[in-house]
Amino acid sequence: MSSNLSALFYLISGILFILALRGLSSPETSRQGNYFGIAGMVISIIVTFLSVGNFGEGFIYVLIFLLLGGSIGAFIAFRIPMTAMPELVAGFHSLVGLAAVFVAISAFLKPEAFNLGIIGNIKLASLIEMSLGAAIGAITFSGSIIAFLKLRGIMSGAPITFKGQHFINLLLGLMIIFLIYYLCSSQSSNIFWSIVIISFLVGVLLIIPIGGADMPVVISMLNSYSGWAAAGIGFTLENTALIITGALVGSSGAILSYIMCKGMNRSFFNVILGGWGATDQTSGSQSKEQKPVKSGNADDAAFLMKNASSVIIVPGYGMAVAQAQHALREMVDALKKNGVKVSYAIHPVAGRMPGHMNVLLAEANVPYDEVFELEEINNDFANCDVAYVIGANDVTNPVAKSDPQSPIYGMPVLDVEKSKSVLFVKRSLSPGYAGIDNDLFYRDNTLMLFADAKKMTEEIVKSL
Repeated sequence: MSSNLSALFYLISGILFILALRGLSSPETSRQGNYFGIAGMVISIIVTFLSVGNFGEGFIYVLIFLLLGGSIGAFIAFRIPMTAMPELVAGFHSLVGLAAVFVAISAFLKPEAFNLGIIGNIKLASLIEMSLGAAIGAITFSGSIIAFLKLRGIMSGAPITFKGQHFINLLLGLMIIFLIYYLCSSQSSNIFWSIVIISFLVGVLLIIPIGGADMPVVISMLNSYSGWAAAGIGFTLENTALIITGALVGSSGAILSYIMCKGMNRSFFNVILGGWGATDQTSGSQSKEQKPVKSGNADDAAFLMKNASSVIIVPGYGMAVAQAQHALREMVDALKKNGVKVSYAIHPVAGRMPGHMNVLLAEANVPYDEVFELEEINNDFANCDVAYVIGANDVTNPVAKSDPQSPIYGMPVLDVEKSKSVLFVKRSLSPGYAGIDNDLFYRDNTLMLFADAKKMTEEIVKSL
């Protein structure tokens, strides 16, 4: 395939990727956005194969690994539950970073295969591109592995900090920059491997001090890193589609991280530099054993909601774990038949990743016009008769507004406590992902419903 024709098809795939991002920005158009993304990727893969020309004996190996990787990805996508989607995303980000590292290593060890020169005399621009791609890719890989371990519960979600941590991060960052500069003049393989190894270490040190409350930001941040790594390698390979795709992923991930940091009242630069999470996660009010808690059952909840004029549903990660979205939809339909006005309040970081709750509610065919973001509905809680909190925890904690020592202090939360009555569905009084007690459990207007979210909601439906 001619270079002009390849460039044209790469441009078409780039436009499809842009349309995919636009479609994914709204639940109503997300399915269409996925189709655009799939079409763009198929075009990119076909054009890349045709542009390379004669693979020789290596073609069969490329085809085997392409089919093998695609089959594994499809199998995982079909089997993975929505509750595990955040760690799956983190895991896939790590693979993107590792791929960037492998391509950079290949280009450095055999530059003539990529038309970059010969060993010891690689083009200056190519050296910079491959070293940056390798460094960002290595940081993305190790950082994503740590995020995966934290989200999966294999590693504690609490921040891991030590004295002089930020100084060491700064020193290692400056060292990477210096080594890249030195690599351009010496073209030493030892320097190149040093860049890769130090970058792997930086990825670990950047993510371990970030606490569970900020983990959704970490996911979008690592998404951005993986994009920039891909773009850097795209320049090395002189592949237009990879450059466009990497730039789109990198910039959109950075913008999403900034929006989420703003929504959580976090400093964007502090989060991307591993600066958050060092606060005392045991701070807060007196222990829960010393506080009175009012608990109820499905009949109590049904009575309160049936006699209410308005109910606001606040879904969280507990709803995702219990797969309670369909039972919730049945409960809402029953309330509507009784003339109750029902709406849904979604916090920007409810669940473990952006849009987690929106996807689950869409799966249960909840009308989009009943679902509202925090800033759209927060003022309505003061005039609400009943707030039904199903599995949300940190995003409803009033401590975020009252305790400067709390790790979630300053994070905008849903003003659930302002409702006349709060029904809180939870298995126990255990803390949320941020590791702190929720003061809302002990408010006079809160009735705790200790049960599995799906089972409790189904019992409420029967009582209604």
